[in-house]
Amino acid sequence: MARKYALMWWTVTSSKTKLRVGRLVKAHGLKGALKLELYTDSPDQRFRAGQELELQVPETSEWFGKTVKVAELRFYNQSPVLFLEGIQDRSQAETLVKAILLIETDLEQLPEDPEAWYDHQLVGLTALVGKEVVGKVIRVDHLPAQDLLAIETSNGEVLVPFVKQIVPSVDIQKGQVVLTPPAGLFEINLPGGDSDEN
Repeated sequence: MARKYALMWWTVTSSKTKLRVGRLVKAHGLKGALKLELYTDSPDQRFRAGQELELQVPETSEWFGKTVKVAELRFYNQSPVLFLEGIQDRSQAETLVKAILLIETDLEQLPEDPEAWYDHQLVGLTALVGKEVVGKVIRVDHLPAQDLLAIETSNGEVLVPFVKQIVPSVDIQKGQVVLTPPAGLFEINLPGGDSDEN
């Protein structure tokens, strides 16, 4: 199995960082619970009873600009299920499906794990294959299966799985990531490479 890095998802507000700690996937049962996709390695801390969570939802959502409070976090068959204060039935829970959950923390607080980063630490890093510069990291895409580094090259964007086997080295101080991509991932985007458009 590919070894994943730990990522801290974020949104900056002045000197604070709003960390994305989870996403509500779907309603669970009839009592207002929601299945939770975790974006944190500390669920017991981030989802303790009484914790206030901000919601990232579309402006058209009835929950736009509102917050919720954790009632309880449970695990069923190792899958996290979240109970929120005031959400008492399935129909209420379904209005929150796909909402991103955020908490506010100090921007200066960095992950203690040496192989964990906030997204903003990765954006802007130079991407190298061997000693050759192939582009820069422009964002991190968080997908259910894995995280992807979006690398902007001279001929377009390349999405690279953010796993140890393909991204063996991240050096924030040097401002670079070293990649060992599968054959063909970057060649089509390098000058003189093959392209389907040719």
